[in-house]
Amino acid sequence: MNMMNSPESKLFRVILVEDDPMVQEVNQQFIERVKGFQIIGTASSGDEGLRMVKKLKPDLMILDIFMPVQDGIETLAQIRKQQLSVDVIVISAANDMRTIERMLQNGAVDYIIKPFKFDRVKQALEHYRSIKETLQSEHTVTQSELDRVLYGNPQTPSSLISASDAAAVQDLPKGLQALTLKQILQFLSGQTDPLSAEEVAEGVGIARVTARRYLDYLEKSGQVRLDLQYGVGRPMNKYVLSSRPGESR
Repeated sequence: MNMMNSPESKLFRVILVEDDPMVQEVNQQFIERVKGFQIIGTASSGDEGLRMVKKLKPDLMILDIFMPVQDGIETLAQIRKQQLSVDVIVISAANDMRTIERMLQNGAVDYIIKPFKFDRVKQALEHYRSIKETLQSEHTVTQSELDRVLYGNPQTPSSLISASDAAAVQDLPKGLQALTLKQILQFLSGQTDPLSAEEVAEGVGIARVTARRYLDYLEKSGQVRLDLQYGVGRPMNKYVLSSRPGESR
């Protein structure tokens, strides 16, 4: 059953709420490079974006947090309070876990930290499209099909971690988050070649120094394997998911 490759794919109407004109222009170019997404309005403050949602009724809002008059936190809270039918992806420089958690709790479907690359925006939009097209389908789905849409992989995040690893997640070193750890394991599970910390960081959407901390932890706990690759200059550390018992790679 294929529900995501309809010849009449929906065009998703997007409003962009960002107060920096240069960032707004970059965001608009990135979004409109992804097939099936069209910017129908831009706003430079949260209250203006809220009015635009009510008037234009878009499918998706791309929302900044640090803005004058009304910030993104209050804007998303108002969207939920007023039960406005619009999905929200956050693109912001705010990288503290309290803010991120608050936005996710209020229903943001994705969170992208500035500075960012086009590939991360594309990933967010394509994932959003897959979820919406599945949810709007009149067909029923199996758990594995739903997991594939929600997580981008036939395996759910929990299935990527064995019972022993799950216990280790509960006792992570200070500063490491279980959710980020699961995301890294999920990303590595879909790779066949060893990746550098920078490649993992870009794939997951986190800073390189953050990725290296998690990879060092995973390597020490035996969940990933370090693969030294030699070339010109110093050898490069690359990482690959360790084989589980009974698996071959």
